[in-house]
Amino acid sequence: MDHFAVAERFVAAHYPRADVAIVAGSTARGDRTSTSDIDLLLLGDDLFDVDGQTSEASTHDFDGEIFEVFAYTSRGFDEWAARGIAQHRPVTVHMLVDGIAIREDDRLGPLRQRWRSVLHAGPSLSAQESAFRRYVITDVLDDLEDATDPVEQRVEASILFERIAELMLLTEGQWIGAGKWLPRRLQELSIERADRLTIPLIASDYKTFAARVSAELERAGGRVQAGFVR
Repeated sequence: MDHFAVAERFVAAHYPRADVAIVAGSTARGDRTSTSDIDLLLLGDDLFDVDGQTSEASTHDFDGEIFEVFAYTSRGFDEWAARGIAQHRPVTVHMLVDGIAIREDDRLGPLRQRWRSVLHAGPSLSAQESAFRRYVITDVLDDLEDATDPVEQRVEASILFERIAELMLLTEGQWIGAGKWLPRRLQELSIERADRLTIPLIASDYKTFAARVSAELERAGGRVQAGFVR
């Protein structure tokens, strides 16, 4: 199936006033699976019928494909993109920069150039945010080391992996991700460092996992506990 042709038909049928349409995600990367949907970024100042509406996130079934649509006016995109940057997880910006355009106008090139430079600059982790993240990790790490119940150990370890992986990425000036994208981003940062965490985690070797989290915590600035004000 030509998924780009399906996407073009979908846009024509449901969002004919879109100025820019970009296919992103696994369809754009060429690594779709049997359950993959089609991620679609739409831009246009006349997209919506409701006055004042600037954004929409919606799911559609069209021609046997599931479409995840993220639609914005110019103002709406800037607002959501800035929000993603502030949260260190610029999903819509990655869609804009990395996706494949199936409809475009002369604004797309400059828009991509503008946001590509932001992506390349990487996230900014303030001293206060670093301290807060290390405070949370210190607390969860202590809970994991004290836990004896297998369910509690698994839950605490999962939380700890997410928190330390995010800290590792942000400390190195790399964007974070959610779900499957977090371990992928960690692998991109360092396969060796990622393996040192994931191998004992998968093996439920929580003592070794805790020790390696502790080592990464020290690398990022160390434990934060007594005296911390938030």
